Parts: sequence; structure tokens; C-alpha cells
Amino acid sequence: MAETKRLDSQALCWRFDPAQLSFQTTAELPDLTDVVGQARATEAIRFGIGIRRDGYNLFVHGSSGTGRHDIVRRFLAERAAKEPTPSDWCYVHDFEQPHKPRALKLPAGRGTKLRADMERLVEDLKSAIPAVFESEEYRTRRQEIEESLKEKHEKAFDGLRQEAESRSIALIRTPGGMAFAPTRKGEVVSPADFEKLPQDEQEKIEAVIATLQEQLERLVHQVPQWRRESQERIHELDRQVTRSAVGHLIDELKKAYADLPGVVHYFETVQESVVENADDFKRTEEGPDVSFLGVSLSRPHGGGSSLRRYQVNLLIDNGKTQGAPVVYEDNPTHPDIVGRVEHMAQLGALVTDFTLIKPGALHRANGGYLVLDARKVLMQPYAWEGLKRCLSSNEIRIESLGQALSLVSTVSLDPEAIPLDVKVVLVGERMLYYLLQYYDPDFQDLFKVAADFEDTMPREQADHMQYARLIATLARKDALLPLDRSAVARMIEQGARLASDTDRLTVRMRDLHDLLREADHWAREEQQQTVTRAHVQRAIDARIRRADRLRERMLDEIKRGTILIDTQGSCVGQVNGLSVVGLGDFAFGHPSRITARVRLGKGEVLDIQREVEMGGPIHSKGVLILAGFLGARYCAERPLALSASLVFEQTYGEVEGDSASCAELYALLSALAEVPIKQSFAVTGSVNQHGEVQPIGGVNEKVEGFFDVCRTRGLTGEQGVLIPASNVKHLMLRDDVVEACKQGKFHIYPVTTVDEGIALLTGFPAGKRDAEGRFPEGSLNRHVEQRLTQMAELARAFAAPPEGGNE
Repeated sequence: MAETKRLDSQALCWRFDPAQLSFQTTAELPDLTDVVGQARATEAIRFGIGIRRDGYNLFVHGSSGTGRHDIVRRFLAERAAKEPTPSDWCYVHDFEQPHKPRALKLPAGRGTKLRADMERLVEDLKSAIPAVFESEEYRTRRQEIEESLKEKHEKAFDGLRQEAESRSIALIRTPGGMAFAPTRKGEVVSPADFEKLPQDEQEKIEAVIATLQEQLERLVHQVPQWRRESQERIHELDRQVTRSAVGHLIDELKKAYADLPGVVHYFETVQESVVENADDFKRTEEGPDVSFLGVSLSRPHGGGSSLRRYQVNLLIDNGKTQGAPVVYEDNPTHPDIVGRVEHMAQLGALVTDFTLIKPGALHRANGGYLVLDARKVLMQPYAWEGLKRCLSSNEIRIESLGQALSLVSTVSLDPEAIPLDVKVVLVGERMLYYLLQYYDPDFQDLFKVAADFEDTMPREQADHMQYARLIATLARKDALLPLDRSAVARMIEQGARLASDTDRLTVRMRDLHDLLREADHWAREEQQQTVTRAHVQRAIDARIRRADRLRERMLDEIKRGTILIDTQGSCVGQVNGLSVVGLGDFAFGHPSRITARVRLGKGEVLDIQREVEMGGPIHSKGVLILAGFLGARYCAERPLALSASLVFEQTYGEVEGDSASCAELYALLSALAEVPIKQSFAVTGSVNQHGEVQPIGGVNEKVEGFFDVCRTRGLTGEQGVLIPASNVKHLMLRDDVVEACKQGKFHIYPVTTVDEGIALLTGFPAGKRDAEGRFPEGSLNRHVEQRLTQMAELARAFAAPPEGGNE
């Protein structure tokens, strides 16, 4: 078997030559107008905002910090500027159904004019209507009607009085009303004198009085009817007078809005309402303040409540909007998305009307684009359902949550729904996108376009200048100092480190932007006019320094022997595994001692972490693979008769991932072969059932973590790390690690198979089967196979019945 060679120092970290850049500082570079590394996402965004079909809203997903919001807003702004400005929307009073305000659609800018015209109309009517009612002509015509009623009333009663007098009967007024009494020579006959009259004469007089009484009753019954007729004539006169006062004003407004039938119809209803409610315009002065127990009670907002019905609630004013609106709602609650009806306190009660209807984000974005943060929408109660309902029905219906959930039964407003024409863009994490696709049946019908943002981009020679222009653009955006070529080169190298790949660069704009700001700070601290490589490196080191308290504590505990890690000597069934701890945006690697013990058993490899529920499913999977590997390689024709236990020593949290499965297998093989493993090595890598070493994540952090431990105890020149060969392209190690490897004080070994790794760790050749299927004598695999064979024979002996016993 060929000996595994250590990696050359040049393979441990890719370095970019500043000479490849054709500028001195970024001040010479033009701004970057294209989006870097997001071709797929930008194509999806262009398609999504371009297609005008129901349901083709966008969900932009990807990792945070990739510039999703900025890129989306930029594309939307470019598109919206070329589109027509949407209409204004107003709510006005519905005079037939006051609880259902009407929605009026007007061309952009005319909503403000309509509101001003209605305010001016009300002011004009406040002066015009009282004036016409105080005119001499109105008073004369009203007096004629009143005199006519009076004359008719007197004429009727005079006729009845004359008829009664002709029959010697007088019509007199009494405290109980009108009454008839007999007369003699012009004098009323007293009751006593009436009793003295002959009986037949009394009966004759009573008959006459009865006849007259019937006529009086008929006359009295006719009087209210005459009064009603007179009042109706007065009311009709008032309507005529009011119509004459308001007619020409309304006609002028109709001419101004003749191209808007809905508005013209509204003016007609306003005119009829004003004619019927002219008295409201006569009471222009407010009375004294109302108070209760010395506390002043608030008046209705905006003056007399009776005249509020003639106001215009300008819900959306696009008069100053250029093109289609682009709205980002930062607080997407249900009312902030679909609108709300506010209330005000009046005389101890909460009241509302159409002027208190407030728009939501959908109203403001109607005819344009609405950008929402998916996570924020989903966290707000009923906001997601409200958004879906509006998108499904293509209309915005304002409804309070209390009404929608039947929590309140009070009468409230039911505003007319407004047609909805909007493109919604949700920005969120990939996990949210796939969860919604899986669990929400409406999601795929409403958000048919997905824009997936990359975290990294390929690093090609042609992309270096483009990346440099990106750095220059970000620096100018925040008015930062220009960077020289060496600083740009270091930024590009850091881009590869953040991408954890020498062939790729990060496109997480937030990380680059933050690093530029911090490098600018250190350059200004030194009163420099240009950011250099040293400033960028200082910013990187300072950022690590601010976050590595826990890493330093762990190194200190290892140095003091509290955490048991060996970096010298050798031990059977013990190996240094490597893991990564993530703390927010900072991650570091550290070694963990992995031990294995074997004994006779039933072919089980026991994962202690799993047994105590401290191991994740992926880690448990890796352990189970080990049993498959052992059985297939060493016990294909005999039972696997061992019982093995594996554990991460001194771990008190969950262990997850399969990157330690190689280390666990090495410890298991060492325990079976009883061959010690060199503790100067640490191991990372996963393994499959064929014994092939597979790539893992966090290779840089893991290598640096073991290097820091070894440097703390002193580098001996024999220490190093075994990594999967497929991870070599991901190496972007720190300068101190590269320098130690260059000087031969530390080593990195790429391995492709378990046999290569165990040979390095033990110094024993692994060995391959010969033509007869046997491992070479003295090889580690031969030792393992012999041990497992012995265990199988012992297991068979224990399973056999005792001699002479019953089967």
C-alpha cells in the first residue's frame, strides 16, 4: 500500500496575487451595476415581476445576509418606474346604507382634489343655505303658506259660527275646548233657564246642537290635515330653496368630474341628502362644551357629526407617486396588511364612521408591489390568513379580527371591498419556503415563483475584477476609505474562507460589508487614507478576538488537564476526534477524546450517546455503519460476535453529525487489534460501509482547533490531522497553521480510505487480501480478523449444549 503523503504548505491555503488586479485603489473602479453570483435568482425575480397572471407572486429565499432585500427592492424599483401610476381610492358615506361606506376610484392626484372640493362645498353650503332661508322672497312665500292655513282655518270656523247663530246657537270657548250653547236675544241661555223651557223646545235645541257638534268635530279633524298639508308645502318650499342654493354648486362639480360616473352619482346622492337635511347647515355655531361632574367630554372629531357624512376619506393618494408603488411593510400585523377601522371616544362610548377607515399595506401597494418578511408575517396572528384571503379573492375587504372571529357582535362598518392588483414578494429562509409548500395547500396556488439566492459563487479568473468592483461599490456606498490592491486581495481570500472552498467566493453581502466597515475603522485609527491588507487582517483578528472567549476557556482547560486530551504518546482504543462549536456567526473546532471497548457479544456496536439520548440521528447512523463495515469486511462467513461501546468522553451536550465516524472506526479497530493509536494525531471524516472516507464540513475550524491545542502544549513536529482527501479543496487555513506546516512542525494528511488512515495512526500496515482472501501476516487487518474469529469461536462454544446434556 502506497504511503500517504502529507500536504504541501501551498495546498493548505489559496493565496491571491494582488498583481493580478489592474488598479491601485478601489477609487479607480466604477460601481458594479450587475448582481454578483445570483444569476438564477435574478432570472426568477425578473420572471416573477414580469408575468401578469394570478398566483404568480414571489417567494425569495436563501440565507440571511445575501442581500435579498436590497436586490429585490432594486429590481422592483427599476420595474415600477416604467409602469403607470395607480389610481387614488377614497371612501365616502353611503346615504342609503350608512354602515357600508362606498369606495371611489379616481385617477392619481384627483382624490386630493375631490376631498378639497367637498370641503369647499360644505363651507359654501354653510353660508349659502342660511342666506336663502333668510331672504325676503323665502319669508314672503312661507308667510303666504302660513297665512293661507290661517285663513282657511278662520273661514271654516266663521262659517260654522254663522250657521250656529242663524239657529240661535252660540259657539263659545271653554276650558275644555269649543262648545255650543242656546241664545235668547243675543245672550247665552243659562242651564237653569234652559231647564225651564218646554220639553219639546229643549229637544229641538239639543238636536240642532248635536248637528252642529258633528260639523265641529269634522272641522276639528280636518285641522291637523290642513296643518300637515301646510307643513308639506313649507317643506317642499325648503327643498326648492335648498335645491336652488346647492344645484349650481353640484352642477359645477359634476362638470369637473363628468368622466367619472361613480363620482357623478355620488354628487347626486350628496345633493339629495343636502336637500333633505338643510337644517344641518343652518346650525353652524357650536354650542357650549359638554361636561359631566366637571370633566369635559370630547366633541366629535372634525366638527358637527351631521356634516361628517359629506367628508371624503382619501384612503390612498398617489398624486405624488411616480410609477407603480413599491411598499415594504416592516410590521405586518393583520390590520397593517389589510387595513382597519379605528374608533374614537365620544360621551363615554366608542364610535366610528367611514372617516376613521385606515389603509393597510395592500392598499398602499395596490397597483404595484408589496415586499414582506415571511417570518414576520407568519409570527403575527391571522396576518398570513388575511394576506392569502385577499390574494385569493383579488380584493381588499377591511374586517376587524373581532368580527372575523365572531368575538364581538356590535354593529360596525362594512366598507365596500376594493379590487386588488398587486405583486407580493415574500422574503424568507429556505426552511420556511419548503414548510409552507408542504403544509399549506394554498401556498403553491398563490406563490408560484421561487427565487433561490446562492451563498457562494464560482471563483474564476474573470470574476476577480467583478468581485473587486463589488468591494469598491460596497465601500463607496458607506463612504468608506478606498482599498489598495493588497486589501482587495485579502478580501477575496477571506471570501474564499467564508465560502469554505478555494474554488468559490462568498456572496453574503452582510459579512463583506461588515468587514469593510471594520477595516475602515482601523485605517482611520491610524490616520491612513487607504485601507491596506494589514487593516483587513486586523479587522478579521479583532472580530475573532471579540467572539473567542469560550474557545480560550476550553484551550485553558485542556492545558490544565481538566479536559483530557493527549497530543503525545499512543493508546489502544483511543483517538482524538474533532468537532465544531457554532456560536452565532463564530465557529471554532476543538478535539474530543473518543474511546472504544470490545468484548464478546451479539454483534452490537453500542453508541453510548444514543443510549442516553445525547446523540442525534445522523451520529447514530454513522455508528450503525461501523457494524456494517466490520461484518462485511471481517465476518462475511461467520457471525459478528462482539459487543463494542463507543463514547465521546467528557461531552455533556448533544453530539450530532457523522464527521467522527472515521475516528470511531479507528478506535474500534485499535481495540480489536490491540494496537495503539498515536495520540499526536486528530481525525475527522465520515466513512461508508465500504471503508471509503467521505468529506465533512468545518474542516478549517477543526484543523485549527487541534493545532491550537498542540501549540499550547508545544509543537513536536509529529502532530497533525487526518482529513478526507475530498476536503483538500476546502482548506483555507490561518497563516500561522500554514507556516507551522511549512516548517515541518505540523502536518495535514489527506486520506481516501480507512486503511490509509489506520496505517498512519498506528504505524502498522493495514494490509489487503491476497488471491486466497487472506490478509498479510502482521497486518492490522489480519489482527482484527483473527480477534473476531476467536470471538466467533468462543460464542459458538458458549452456545453449544454441555456434553451429555439435552439439546
